[in-house]
Amino acid sequence: MKKLFLFMFILLLSSNILFAQEVTKKGRVSGYMFGDFFYNAARDVDINSLSNTANGGRKDLNGIQLRRIYFTYDYDISEKFVTRFRLEADQEANTSNGKIGVFVKDAYLQWKNIFKGSDFIFGVQPTPSFEISETFMAERYLEKTIMDLRGFESSRDLAVSLKGNLDSKGILKYWLMVGDGSGNKPETDKYKRFYAHLQYSPFSNFTTTLYTDLKSRPDIKDPFNPTSSLSNNDLTYAFFAGYKEKNKFMAATEIFLSSRQNDIISGGSVKNKNAFGITLTGSYYFSQQISFLIRYDYFDPNVNSNYKGDSRNFFIFSLNYYPDEKVTISPNVVVETYEATPNGKSFNASITPRITFFYSFL
Repeated sequence: MKKLFLFMFILLLSSNILFAQEVTKKGRVSGYMFGDFFYNAARDVDINSLSNTANGGRKDLNGIQLRRIYFTYDYDISEKFVTRFRLEADQEANTSNGKIGVFVKDAYLQWKNIFKGSDFIFGVQPTPSFEISETFMAERYLEKTIMDLRGFESSRDLAVSLKGNLDSKGILKYWLMVGDGSGNKPETDKYKRFYAHLQYSPFSNFTTTLYTDLKSRPDIKDPFNPTSSLSNNDLTYAFFAGYKEKNKFMAATEIFLSSRQNDIISGGSVKNKNAFGITLTGSYYFSQQISFLIRYDYFDPNVNSNYKGDSRNFFIFSLNYYPDEKVTISPNVVVETYEATPNGKSFNASITPRITFFYSFL
Protein backbone atom coordinates (compact mmCIF):
# COMPACT_ATOMS: atom_id res chain seq x y z
CA MET A 1 0.00 0.00 0.00
CA LYS A 2 2.86 2.42 0.81
CA LYS A 3 4.40 1.71 -2.59
CA LEU A 4 1.07 2.44 -4.25
CA PHE A 5 0.72 5.80 -2.45
CA LEU A 6 4.35 6.66 -3.31
CA PHE A 7 3.74 5.81 -6.97
CA MET A 8 0.57 7.97 -7.07
CA PHE A 9 2.39 10.87 -5.39
CA ILE A 10 5.24 10.76 -7.93
CA LEU A 11 2.75 10.51 -10.80
CA LEU A 12 0.78 13.52 -9.51
CA LEU A 13 3.95 15.56 -8.98
CA SER A 14 5.21 14.75 -12.48
CA SER A 15 1.89 15.71 -14.07
CA ASN A 16 1.89 19.06 -12.22
CA ILE A 17 5.41 19.83 -13.44
CA LEU A 18 4.50 18.94 -17.01
CA PHE A 19 1.32 21.03 -16.79
CA ALA A 20 3.26 24.03 -15.44
CA GLN A 21 5.74 23.72 -18.32
CA GLU A 22 2.87 23.61 -20.82
CA VAL A 23 1.40 26.77 -19.32
CA THR A 24 4.59 28.80 -19.07
CA LYS A 25 6.92 27.45 -21.75
CA LYS A 26 4.56 28.08 -24.61
CA GLY A 27 5.07 29.91 -27.90
CA ARG A 28 2.40 31.63 -29.99
CA VAL A 29 2.51 32.81 -33.59
CA SER A 30 0.32 35.69 -34.71
CA GLY A 31 0.28 38.53 -37.18
CA TYR A 32 -1.71 40.70 -39.52
CA MET A 33 -1.57 42.36 -42.91
CA PHE A 34 -3.18 45.37 -44.51
CA GLY A 35 -2.90 46.94 -47.91
CA ASP A 36 -4.92 48.75 -50.56
CA PHE A 37 -6.00 48.98 -54.11
CA PHE A 38 -5.56 52.75 -54.59
CA TYR A 39 -5.87 55.50 -57.19
CA ASN A 40 -4.37 58.99 -56.89
CA ALA A 41 -7.35 60.78 -58.40
CA ALA A 42 -6.17 64.36 -57.77
CA ARG A 43 -2.81 66.05 -57.12
CA ASP A 44 -1.51 69.56 -57.55
CA VAL A 45 1.05 69.96 -60.33
CA ASP A 46 3.46 71.38 -57.73
CA ILE A 47 2.88 68.66 -55.11
CA ASN A 48 6.59 67.77 -55.06
CA SER A 49 7.50 71.33 -54.02
CA LEU A 50 5.41 71.11 -50.85
CA SER A 51 6.82 70.02 -47.51
CA ASN A 52 5.00 68.08 -44.81
CA THR A 53 2.70 66.21 -47.17
CA ALA A 54 1.01 63.05 -45.87
CA ASN A 55 -0.83 62.15 -49.09
CA GLY A 56 1.81 62.58 -51.76
CA GLY A 57 2.67 60.75 -54.96
CA ARG A 58 1.93 61.66 -58.55
CA LYS A 59 -1.52 62.00 -60.05
CA ASP A 60 -3.10 58.94 -61.72
CA LEU A 61 -0.68 56.54 -60.02
CA ASN A 62 -2.67 53.45 -59.09
CA GLY A 63 -2.10 49.86 -58.07
CA ILE A 64 -1.92 47.51 -55.12
CA GLN A 65 0.24 48.27 -52.09
CA LEU A 66 1.05 46.36 -48.92
CA ARG A 67 1.45 48.96 -46.20
CA ARG A 68 2.21 46.54 -43.37
CA ILE A 69 2.82 42.86 -42.72
CA TYR A 70 3.44 41.64 -39.17
CA PHE A 71 4.76 38.25 -38.12
CA THR A 72 4.98 37.85 -34.34
CA TYR A 73 6.30 35.12 -32.06
CA ASP A 74 5.55 35.37 -28.34
CA TYR A 75 7.16 32.96 -25.88
CA ASP A 76 6.46 32.56 -22.18
CA ILE A 77 9.72 31.57 -20.52
CA SER A 78 8.05 31.37 -17.13
CA GLU A 79 5.37 33.12 -15.12
CA LYS A 80 7.81 35.98 -14.60
CA PHE A 81 9.50 36.31 -17.99
CA VAL A 82 7.92 36.65 -21.43
CA THR A 83 9.45 37.61 -24.76
CA ARG A 84 8.31 38.93 -28.10
CA PHE A 85 10.01 38.82 -31.50
CA ARG A 86 8.22 40.57 -34.36
CA LEU A 87 9.16 41.13 -37.99
CA GLU A 88 7.64 43.80 -40.20
CA ALA A 89 7.56 44.11 -43.95
CA ASP A 90 6.25 47.05 -45.93
CA GLN A 91 6.82 48.70 -49.28
CA GLU A 92 8.82 51.56 -47.77
CA ALA A 93 11.57 49.36 -46.30
CA ASN A 94 12.88 47.89 -49.54
CA THR A 95 15.95 45.78 -50.23
CA SER A 96 18.82 46.94 -52.42
CA ASN A 97 17.17 45.42 -55.50
CA GLY A 98 13.82 47.09 -54.79
CA LYS A 99 11.93 44.15 -53.30
CA ILE A 100 9.82 44.45 -50.16
CA GLY A 101 12.19 44.40 -47.18
CA VAL A 102 11.85 42.86 -43.73
CA PHE A 103 13.16 44.33 -40.48
CA VAL A 104 12.96 43.68 -36.74
CA LYS A 105 9.99 45.54 -35.28
CA ASP A 106 10.06 44.14 -31.74
CA ALA A 107 12.65 42.15 -29.81
CA TYR A 108 12.22 42.46 -26.07
CA LEU A 109 12.20 40.67 -22.74
CA GLN A 110 9.47 41.53 -20.22
CA TRP A 111 9.98 40.88 -16.51
CA LYS A 112 6.46 40.76 -15.11
CA ASN A 113 5.82 42.06 -11.60
CA ILE A 114 9.42 43.04 -11.00
CA PHE A 115 7.71 44.69 -8.07
CA LYS A 116 4.01 44.63 -7.30
CA GLY A 117 1.95 45.93 -10.20
CA SER A 118 4.89 46.89 -12.44
CA ASP A 119 6.76 45.29 -15.36
CA PHE A 120 10.29 45.92 -16.60
CA ILE A 121 11.00 45.68 -20.35
CA PHE A 122 14.33 45.58 -22.18
CA GLY A 123 14.91 45.69 -25.94
CA VAL A 124 13.27 47.02 -29.10
CA GLN A 125 9.76 47.81 -27.87
CA PRO A 126 6.72 50.07 -28.35
CA THR A 127 7.03 53.63 -27.07
CA PRO A 128 4.38 55.36 -24.94
CA SER A 129 3.98 58.04 -27.63
CA PHE A 130 0.74 56.78 -29.16
CA GLU A 131 0.51 53.10 -28.26
CA ILE A 132 -2.66 53.65 -26.20
CA SER A 133 -4.40 56.01 -28.62
CA GLU A 134 -3.61 53.81 -31.64
CA THR A 135 -4.98 50.71 -29.90
CA PHE A 136 -8.07 52.55 -28.64
CA MET A 137 -9.05 54.04 -32.01
CA ALA A 138 -8.27 50.77 -33.85
CA GLU A 139 -7.85 52.52 -37.21
CA ARG A 140 -4.19 51.75 -37.93
CA TYR A 141 -5.13 49.84 -41.09
CA LEU A 142 -6.41 53.16 -42.44
CA GLU A 143 -3.56 55.44 -41.33
CA LYS A 144 -0.95 56.21 -38.68
CA THR A 145 -1.80 58.44 -35.73
CA ILE A 146 -1.01 62.12 -36.27
CA MET A 147 2.33 62.21 -34.40
CA ASP A 148 3.52 59.14 -36.28
CA LEU A 149 2.16 60.36 -39.62
CA ARG A 150 3.94 63.71 -39.30
CA GLY A 151 7.22 62.16 -38.13
CA PHE A 152 7.39 63.59 -34.61
CA GLU A 153 7.35 60.29 -32.76
CA SER A 154 8.50 56.77 -33.47
CA SER A 155 6.39 53.74 -32.63
CA ARG A 156 9.50 51.84 -31.44
CA ASP A 157 12.77 52.47 -29.62
CA LEU A 158 15.67 50.42 -28.32
CA ALA A 159 15.03 51.10 -24.66
CA VAL A 160 14.43 50.09 -21.08
CA SER A 161 11.05 50.83 -19.56
CA LEU A 162 8.97 50.44 -16.44
CA LYS A 163 5.18 50.37 -16.65
CA GLY A 164 2.34 49.41 -14.37
CA ASN A 165 -0.49 50.46 -12.09
CA LEU A 166 -0.47 53.29 -9.59
CA ASP A 167 -3.53 51.95 -7.80
CA SER A 168 -4.94 48.54 -6.95
CA LYS A 169 -7.74 48.67 -9.55
CA GLY A 170 -5.61 49.78 -12.53
CA ILE A 171 -7.55 53.01 -12.99
CA LEU A 172 -4.33 55.05 -13.03
CA LYS A 173 -1.36 53.64 -14.94
CA TYR A 174 2.14 54.90 -15.62
CA TRP A 175 4.82 54.23 -18.23
CA LEU A 176 8.44 55.45 -18.02
CA MET A 177 11.08 54.78 -20.66
CA VAL A 178 14.67 55.69 -21.54
CA GLY A 179 15.65 54.92 -25.11
CA ASP A 180 18.26 55.57 -27.77
CA GLY A 181 15.85 57.82 -29.65
CA SER A 182 16.81 56.08 -32.89
CA GLY A 183 13.70 53.97 -33.43
CA ASN A 184 14.54 50.51 -34.76
CA LYS A 185 18.03 51.62 -35.78
CA PRO A 186 21.22 50.93 -33.77
CA GLU A 187 22.63 53.61 -31.49
CA THR A 188 25.08 55.99 -33.21
CA ASP A 189 25.51 58.80 -30.64
CA LYS A 190 25.37 59.55 -26.92
CA TYR A 191 21.99 61.31 -26.97
CA LYS A 192 18.91 59.70 -25.44
CA ARG A 193 15.15 60.08 -25.35
CA PHE A 194 13.18 60.17 -22.10
CA TYR A 195 9.48 59.28 -22.07
CA ALA A 196 6.74 59.65 -19.45
CA HIS A 197 3.10 58.67 -19.75
CA LEU A 198 0.01 58.61 -17.50
CA GLN A 199 -3.26 56.86 -18.33
CA TYR A 200 -6.51 57.46 -16.44
CA SER A 201 -9.48 55.16 -17.08
CA PRO A 202 -12.25 55.86 -14.55
CA PHE A 203 -14.53 53.36 -16.31
CA SER A 204 -14.10 50.71 -18.99
CA ASN A 205 -15.46 52.72 -21.96
CA PHE A 206 -13.39 55.86 -21.38
CA THR A 207 -9.68 56.55 -21.18
CA THR A 208 -7.46 59.60 -21.20
CA THR A 209 -3.68 59.99 -21.32
CA LEU A 210 -1.04 62.63 -20.70
CA TYR A 211 2.31 62.19 -22.41
CA THR A 212 5.64 63.98 -22.64
CA ASP A 213 9.12 63.21 -23.86
CA LEU A 214 12.50 64.89 -24.12
CA LYS A 215 14.78 64.02 -27.04
CA SER A 216 18.27 65.29 -26.32
CA ARG A 217 20.20 66.68 -29.29
CA PRO A 218 23.62 68.32 -29.80
CA ASP A 219 23.93 72.00 -28.96
CA ILE A 220 24.05 74.47 -31.83
CA LYS A 221 25.98 77.68 -32.31
CA ASP A 222 24.28 80.91 -31.33
CA PRO A 223 23.77 82.79 -34.66
CA PHE A 224 24.16 86.12 -32.84
CA ASN A 225 27.17 85.05 -30.79
CA PRO A 226 29.38 82.41 -32.47
CA THR A 227 31.42 81.93 -29.29
CA SER A 228 28.42 80.52 -27.38
CA SER A 229 26.07 77.60 -27.95
CA LEU A 230 22.36 76.99 -27.51
CA SER A 231 20.28 73.97 -26.59
CA ASN A 232 18.50 72.31 -29.50
CA ASN A 233 16.50 69.57 -27.76
CA ASP A 234 13.01 68.39 -28.73
CA LEU A 235 10.18 68.55 -26.19
CA THR A 236 6.84 66.96 -26.99
CA TYR A 237 3.55 67.02 -25.09
CA ALA A 238 0.37 65.14 -25.97
CA PHE A 239 -3.14 64.60 -24.65
CA PHE A 240 -5.60 61.89 -25.68
CA ALA A 241 -9.20 61.23 -24.68
CA GLY A 242 -11.54 58.60 -26.05
CA TYR A 243 -14.91 57.01 -25.39
CA LYS A 244 -16.34 53.94 -27.10
CA GLU A 245 -18.92 51.22 -26.81
CA LYS A 246 -17.93 48.02 -28.62
CA ASN A 247 -19.70 47.52 -31.94
CA LYS A 248 -21.71 50.73 -31.38
CA PHE A 249 -19.65 53.91 -31.66
CA MET A 250 -16.32 55.56 -30.85
CA ALA A 251 -15.22 59.19 -30.42
CA ALA A 252 -11.66 60.32 -29.69
CA THR A 253 -9.31 63.27 -29.89
CA GLU A 254 -5.53 63.58 -29.70
CA ILE A 255 -3.61 66.85 -29.41
CA PHE A 256 0.13 67.39 -29.46
CA LEU A 257 2.64 70.22 -29.23
CA SER A 258 6.27 69.66 -30.16
CA SER A 259 8.97 72.25 -29.55
CA ARG A 260 12.56 72.33 -30.86
CA GLN A 261 14.60 74.71 -28.77
CA ASN A 262 16.26 77.72 -30.44
CA ASP A 263 15.54 76.50 -33.96
CA ILE A 264 14.24 79.60 -35.76
CA ILE A 265 15.08 83.28 -36.03
CA SER A 266 12.07 85.55 -35.65
CA GLY A 267 11.93 89.26 -34.84
CA GLY A 268 15.70 89.49 -34.57
CA SER A 269 16.05 86.77 -31.93
CA VAL A 270 16.35 83.02 -31.67
CA LYS A 271 13.12 81.25 -30.72
CA ASN A 272 11.75 77.78 -30.33
CA LYS A 273 10.08 76.15 -33.32
CA ASN A 274 6.67 74.95 -32.14
CA ALA A 275 4.55 72.46 -34.08
CA PHE A 276 0.90 71.77 -33.30
CA GLY A 277 -1.49 69.02 -34.33
CA ILE A 278 -4.96 67.77 -33.44
CA THR A 279 -6.97 64.71 -34.49
CA LEU A 280 -10.73 64.24 -34.23
CA THR A 281 -11.99 60.72 -34.94
CA GLY A 282 -15.41 59.13 -34.76
CA SER A 283 -17.02 55.90 -35.88
CA TYR A 284 -20.57 54.52 -35.83
CA TYR A 285 -21.73 50.94 -36.27
CA PHE A 286 -24.87 50.45 -38.35
CA SER A 287 -24.63 46.76 -37.46
CA GLN A 288 -21.98 44.33 -36.26
CA GLN A 289 -20.81 43.98 -39.85
CA ILE A 290 -20.86 47.57 -41.12
CA SER A 291 -19.49 50.79 -39.65
CA PHE A 292 -18.57 54.27 -40.83
CA LEU A 293 -15.51 56.23 -39.71
CA ILE A 294 -14.47 59.83 -40.23
CA ARG A 295 -11.19 61.41 -39.18
CA TYR A 296 -9.93 64.98 -39.37
CA ASP A 297 -6.38 66.21 -38.65
CA TYR A 298 -5.09 69.74 -38.47
CA PHE A 299 -1.32 70.16 -38.53
CA ASP A 300 0.90 73.25 -38.42
CA PRO A 301 4.66 72.56 -38.39
CA ASN A 302 5.49 76.10 -37.22
CA VAL A 303 2.89 78.15 -35.34
CA ASN A 304 5.05 81.30 -35.32
CA SER A 305 3.11 84.16 -36.93
CA ASN A 306 6.06 84.94 -39.24
CA TYR A 307 5.80 81.48 -40.85
CA LYS A 308 2.67 81.01 -42.95
CA GLY A 309 1.51 78.80 -45.78
CA ASP A 310 2.53 75.48 -44.25
CA SER A 311 -0.52 74.16 -42.35
CA ARG A 312 -2.31 71.00 -43.51
CA ASN A 313 -5.82 69.54 -43.25
CA PHE A 314 -6.16 65.77 -43.51
CA PHE A 315 -9.39 63.75 -43.85
CA ILE A 316 -10.35 60.08 -43.99
CA PHE A 317 -13.85 58.90 -44.86
CA SER A 318 -14.27 55.16 -44.49
CA LEU A 319 -17.02 52.55 -44.78
CA ASN A 320 -15.92 49.34 -43.04
CA TYR A 321 -17.30 45.87 -43.73
CA TYR A 322 -16.51 42.96 -41.38
CA PRO A 323 -17.26 39.64 -43.12
CA ASP A 324 -15.36 37.89 -40.31
CA GLU A 325 -14.07 38.99 -36.91
CA LYS A 326 -10.51 38.87 -38.27
CA VAL A 327 -11.20 40.43 -41.69
CA THR A 328 -12.04 44.03 -42.64
CA ILE A 329 -12.76 45.38 -46.12
CA SER A 330 -12.83 49.15 -46.20
CA PRO A 331 -13.68 51.43 -49.15
CA ASN A 332 -12.26 54.80 -48.09
CA VAL A 333 -11.08 58.16 -49.35
CA VAL A 334 -8.02 60.10 -48.13
CA VAL A 335 -7.98 63.88 -48.69
CA GLU A 336 -5.27 66.40 -47.82
CA THR A 337 -5.55 70.16 -48.33
CA TYR A 338 -2.78 72.78 -48.17
CA GLU A 339 -2.68 76.33 -46.88
CA ALA A 340 -2.03 79.01 -49.49
CA THR A 341 1.37 80.70 -49.39
CA PRO A 342 1.73 84.30 -48.11
CA ASN A 343 2.00 85.53 -51.71
CA GLY A 344 -1.40 84.01 -52.53
CA LYS A 345 -0.38 80.84 -54.35
CA SER A 346 -2.90 78.06 -53.68
CA PHE A 347 -2.68 74.30 -54.19
CA ASN A 348 -5.20 71.71 -55.26
CA ALA A 349 -6.14 69.03 -52.74
CA SER A 350 -4.67 65.53 -52.87
CA ILE A 351 -7.45 62.92 -53.18
CA THR A 352 -6.91 59.15 -53.06
CA PRO A 353 -9.79 56.65 -53.14
CA ARG A 354 -8.80 53.22 -51.81
CA ILE A 355 -10.19 49.80 -51.03
CA THR A 356 -8.27 48.62 -47.95
CA PHE A 357 -8.01 44.98 -46.93
CA PHE A 358 -7.07 43.99 -43.38
CA TYR A 359 -6.82 40.55 -41.85
CA SER A 360 -5.21 39.04 -38.76
CA PHE A 361 -4.26 35.53 -37.77
CA LEU A 362 -3.51 33.85 -34.46
